[in-house]
Amino acid sequence: MDISQNARLSVAPMMDWTDRHCRAFHRVLSAQALLYTEMVTSAALVRGGAARLLDYGEAEHPVALQLGGSDPGELAEATAMAVARGYDEVNLNVGCPSDRVQSGCFGAVLMERPGLVAECLRAMGDAAGPVPVTVKCRIGVDDQDPETVLPDFVARVADAGVTRLTIHARKAWLQGLSPKQNREVPPLDYSLVHRIKARFPEMHLSINGGIATLDAAMEQLDVMDGVMVGRAAYHDPAAILLRADSRIFGAVDPCASRVEAVMRMVPHIEAHLAEGGKLGQVTRHMLGLFSGLPGARGWRRTLSEGATRPGAGLDVLYAALEQVTERAA
Repeated sequence: MDISQNARLSVAPMMDWTDRHCRAFHRVLSAQALLYTEMVTSAALVRGGAARLLDYGEAEHPVALQLGGSDPGELAEATAMAVARGYDEVNLNVGCPSDRVQSGCFGAVLMERPGLVAECLRAMGDAAGPVPVTVKCRIGVDDQDPETVLPDFVARVADAGVTRLTIHARKAWLQGLSPKQNREVPPLDYSLVHRIKARFPEMHLSINGGIATLDAAMEQLDVMDGVMVGRAAYHDPAAILLRADSRIFGAVDPCASRVEAVMRMVPHIEAHLAEGGKLGQVTRHMLGLFSGLPGARGWRRTLSEGATRPGAGLDVLYAALEQVTERAA
């Protein structure tokens, strides 16, 4: 499988959001987009014995595991575990600005240590075999000059054997801004990322940050190889994913409507409930499906209130669906 084509549109790794239920839902909406896990630390897999963090459903392919870490040997071992589990790609996080990540010396702070990043990537590549190893980074951190730092970083990544890179077009401020503020306050610099693409034409480069519509994604594809969408794909998933396969990939859209997407989630929900899971663990990712359409508020309220009740089942889902009109399909 050449998932570089799927990477024309991807859904970003988002902590506490892009779990296996979220990915199952997004896959119902798009058969083509590349989906990412939440970030998993290499230490949790290798030292913590948390192999359950690698769980995913076969229907999620193509699916990529994002790793956080800075120890080459540990990252190599975690990569081997991911490959054995069947992931289609392993991604190294060099973009997350949280304090917790900084204290572990991974995430965006690694932008200050490109030599170590390259060492990690070589070790991961050796462990991955034919499975691609990729990177997600920022344009720089703190007082770094992105015009200088980013080209050097990309060159080092390429020299380490990486051919696909996603760039969040904002700096990360490791001091003074919260992770939420780091997604909103630093200005976007799309033009710099576009210049990087022109400078490294042989690399598959995706752009991330502030892209909120499918039209905006398609505009970026005039310049870039791929677009990664984060919060917009979560909060208004149909706006990004429901027509993505036809518009971006030239393929058939798997769902004709939002209502059909709900019904196609029923088998997944039934299986999860049969395993002892809770309805809300799945439906929390579906709250934004009818965003901006008639009945959206009733859909959200019925689901969010009903799914938390003990023993909540599919009747709650169907009651929520009655809140939306066919016009909103």
